[in-house]
Amino acid sequence: MPDDQNRATAAAILPLVGGAANLTSIAHCMTRLRLGIQDRALVQDEALKALPAVLGVVEDDTYQIVLGPGTVARVTPEFERLVARSRALPPAEEPDPTGLPPAPASAAHHPAATPSATTAEELAAQGATLKARQKSRNATPVKLFLRRIANIFVPLIPALIGCGIIAGINGLLTNFGLLPALVPALAAMASGFMSLIAVFVGYNTAKEFGGTPVLGGAVAAVIVFPGVTHIAAFGRHLSPGQGGVLGALAAALLAVQVEKWCRRTVPEALDVLLTPTVTVLVTGLVTLFGLMYAAGGVATAIGSCATWLLAHGGALAGFVLGGLFLPLVMLGLHQALIPLHTTLIEQQGYTVLLPILAMAGAGQVGAAIAVYLRLPRNRSIRRTIKSALPAGFLGVGEPLIYGVSLPLGRPFITACLGGAFGGAFIGLFNQLGDTVGSTAIGPSGWALFPLVKGDQPLATTLVIYALGLATGYVTGFLATYFFGLSKQTRAELNTPTDHGPATTTPEPDTTTPANPTPLETPAGLRAP
Repeated sequence: MPDDQNRATAAAILPLVGGAANLTSIAHCMTRLRLGIQDRALVQDEALKALPAVLGVVEDDTYQIVLGPGTVARVTPEFERLVARSRALPPAEEPDPTGLPPAPASAAHHPAATPSATTAEELAAQGATLKARQKSRNATPVKLFLRRIANIFVPLIPALIGCGIIAGINGLLTNFGLLPALVPALAAMASGFMSLIAVFVGYNTAKEFGGTPVLGGAVAAVIVFPGVTHIAAFGRHLSPGQGGVLGALAAALLAVQVEKWCRRTVPEALDVLLTPTVTVLVTGLVTLFGLMYAAGGVATAIGSCATWLLAHGGALAGFVLGGLFLPLVMLGLHQALIPLHTTLIEQQGYTVLLPILAMAGAGQVGAAIAVYLRLPRNRSIRRTIKSALPAGFLGVGEPLIYGVSLPLGRPFITACLGGAFGGAFIGLFNQLGDTVGSTAIGPSGWALFPLVKGDQPLATTLVIYALGLATGYVTGFLATYFFGLSKQTRAELNTPTDHGPATTTPEPDTTTPANPTPLETPAGLRAP
């Protein structure tokens, strides 16, 4: 029974994170259960990674357990109910949901050492070290700010995906002349969210930066109000939605500052009346007579630049974007792309950047298959690759990256090369006039197929995207097979090993907002 399995997964996880008393928050994004941990020493990492449903763990601003798309949305409610039930009991009566004694702390934090990194466990430990080192380097003010921006957009991804798929279904019905009475209803469902996305961005922005969320939504609602057509400045009339999500983001950030100023200066007796009034009034005027014009210009420039770049240098642009996306993730800079994706979707109905970036995940899959074939006697690493590949094909690349390719070194570079050639393939067809885009952000790999859209017939666009993935797979495989593992490395790793279940440690999230990084993030790297 699926529900029983989800309950069993939740019950297995709870004692391994220190029980209900050790949790300060519970949330989830596209692929990860995100937990606020009170005492990190109580978390049993290796035991968690060994659970069949767990694809890996990430330690960032929250402790993130990678369960995969779909699974996490079903396990989280069961986990929340279990935690609530545990907290309702006195500490002495709190049940152990598994009925088994917890694994000793030493097992979680002191895995057995071996002379050299020949097992998946040791590669995962190296990956964790690299992740922690990169995390400390990424804790700069700019990158932390970008992470917060990502946290604004990651909660919107489920709606973007749902509306994007409905838009695709509606397009098919329209093209084939089927169910004409249903087409307007589907169009309303697909477009309704996008017409008000600025309001959601404003709400989330104020929430993320410490303001009153509804005030952020209120000032952002000005942008989509139809009556703005009667307002003119700089010799031009406004149009509803001008500035889009960028304008909403700027307006809500300003509203937070105005609100905080009011909280400090307005007498407490008048705060409930004056603070929201002044916040909406001041921010609304600045938005109408300044931010909407400025953000509209920036949004137009983003769309024009992306279109021009791919039309005139698509192959080269695709090669660079596809090849450098994973290093951008390592540097924490990929989060800056999330507002760009959203702006393009709002303007054009799809983002042309995401299918190119998704090729990075294809390169990782090809590289992992090559490592699998190159190490026929290393059962531990092969078991890790075998268990992580299905998720990799669906766009969840963290276990392969931090559990296999990055610790090995060269396979990470050859995987990036696969992403570069896959991106060049997609970019070339964009250059030739066959645009390939995505109606939502978040999914990649095979999971992106339902969201693919372009300016050619759907079948043509799907074939181009599929061939791009194949190019990434094949290039990543060939580059890794022939150049990814030196003779000495193969000799060291290609020894019979069987030291227990393979574990993986995934890369950091920046979505959906940790995407989150979320993102859940695109191109085979979930955020968030």
